[in-house]
Amino acid sequence: MSSNRFIKERKGAWQRLEDLLTLLDRMSLRRLHREEVRELGRIYRRTSSDLAIARAESRDPRLVNYLNSLVIRAHGRIYRAGALEGGDRVRRFFARDFPQTFRRTWRHTAAAFVMFLAFFLAGFLGTWSDAEFSALAGISPAWRAENTDARVRWWQSLNKANQVGGAAIMTNNIQVMFYAFAFGALLGLGTLYIMALNGASIGAVLALTYRAGYGHDLVAFMAGHGVIELTCIFIAGGAGLLVGGAILVPGDLSRFDSLRLRGRDSIQLIVGCIPLLVLAGIIEGFISPAPISPAFKFGVAAATGLALYTYLLLAGREALGERVRE
Repeated sequence: MSSNRFIKERKGAWQRLEDLLTLLDRMSLRRLHREEVRELGRIYRRTSSDLAIARAESRDPRLVNYLNSLVIRAHGRIYRAGALEGGDRVRRFFARDFPQTFRRTWRHTAAAFVMFLAFFLAGFLGTWSDAEFSALAGISPAWRAENTDARVRWWQSLNKANQVGGAAIMTNNIQVMFYAFAFGALLGLGTLYIMALNGASIGAVLALTYRAGYGHDLVAFMAGHGVIELTCIFIAGGAGLLVGGAILVPGDLSRFDSLRLRGRDSIQLIVGCIPLLVLAGIIEGFISPAPISPAFKFGVAAATGLALYTYLLLAGREALGERVRE
């Protein structure tokens, strides 16, 4: 193909790319219309190909220099925009990526919940029948004697230093979440153990307080923060089972590729849960132990539960934007 013919056939696209870059000089990439974003990516790739052709076949240095400068300008403007809009990536993660990943992997979260529930019921029913059974759920006889047997409402001690207690609770909950996730590397068995242990111990403690006659008080304490906190533990358990499943059942992929893909989903789930656990810790430190009406605490539980599951089930169902891919 002659140089003149090449220029005649392609110059329209090059001029359009210049127009779009001029438009980008006046606004950010995300403010372009969706079709303009698609067109920008398409013409950028085509112009890059034209540059390669011109370098290989054309003896016109002015054409090569023009296309080279145009491609460099387009590349810099597109990817500089992405770097400068890091806040948008965070917004997109919480508005779209995290809830979409939750919905895509819900079966693993459900499996973690079922494991927790089974051992919760076992711990509750076994301890309800015989207080000594609580030792099998990890509750030491000394702790039982000092607290539930003595009818101590130990959670009220948080009111003495809410800030310290809230921070400690956040740290503990995030630690449990990471254990549930990280132990998934033990073929998923470590995650199942964490779910079983937490379910059994919570069930046993609740049964002990009901045997002592003040179980309703503990339920009222747990209600406000419990919906968010337990949901995050189940999600973390699901993330751990994703990792274990990638190792045990990689499917058509190699174990490395399966672990890489599912590991990315797992990390998204864990990162998305961290701010939720911070919120749960604040509620547990300041609202749950407060000497206020149990009805208010159950109202907090209902409100946070409705908001959380509306977010997880509905957010991100429509794409919020498209990236230009090279």
